[in-house]
Amino acid sequence: MPVQSPPEPARQPVQRISISLPDAVYRELDEMIDERGIESRSKLITELITQAVLDHQEDKGDQIMAGTITLIYDEAKGPLLQRLAEIERRHIDEVISSLHVQLENNHRMEVILVQGPAAKLKRIADRLVGCKGVRTGKLTLTSMIIPPLHPLPPKA
Repeated sequence: MPVQSPPEPARQPVQRISISLPDAVYRELDEMIDERGIESRSKLITELITQAVLDHQEDKGDQIMAGTITLIYDEAKGPLLQRLAEIERRHIDEVISSLHVQLENNHRMEVILVQGPAAKLKRIADRLVGCKGVRTGKLTLTSMIIPPLHPLPPKA
């Protein structure tokens, strides 16, 4: 039986633009394309503009976004694990899931999947990162959201 390739994703309509770049920026762009193995200038420029739009949406703060909060922390620091769990529980509507991995020297990496208004996700990330014992943390967001896992009950 012949093997069928998966269907191609539906192509979105595109708009063409023309931009002028200083020669040095143009060369840096081509170097970045080569180093990252990106297929074209258009692909890289689309990626850069998409990131700028996401940053703008994060700054506005009211758009529903999905993302991750990545933490590196010293699990031996007092009641840190309980404090992180309390913050996650307090924001049960936004915290979808978490995964942790043991690192060397009593350290742990935790990745928390979140979804909600961008401003609220920033506040949650700030609270988590601000806990004593957390070495570093980062919130990464996207405008793509997780669809509901089940339909909401009808409102009475």
